[in-house]
Amino acid sequence: MSPLYIARSPAVAARRLGDEFVVMSAVDSTLYTLSEVGAALWEAADGRTPLAEIVSRQICRKFEVDEETALRDAEEFIHALAGRGVLLVSSQPILSPTAETAARAASAGSRKDAP
Repeated sequence: MSPLYIARSPAVAARRLGDEFVVMSAVDSTLYTLSEVGAALWEAADGRTPLAEIVSRQICRKFEVDEETALRDAEEFIHALAGRGVLLVSSQPILSPTAETAARAASAGSRKDAP
């Protein structure tokens, strides 16, 4: 299985509120509230660090969850946000996310059933 890389979409605005993040899509003004785990994934979404490494180093340690469960849940979460154009997901490092990349990701995600 190829590694997954995640990056924050340039088509969103986000603000930390306590342990959570509130993210607004510039595409449709939808607001998303990310839990503490979601916020940790959001902050780590640099486009260069593989998701499995983020989960292992940050999620499993901080939230005391086994790696298999955490990775499965993280993949489901990031694909749901990618389907809405909030996160970018790739099998290769994402070095410079652009609005065009975000629009393509949102378009590709809209063809899938959203959770």
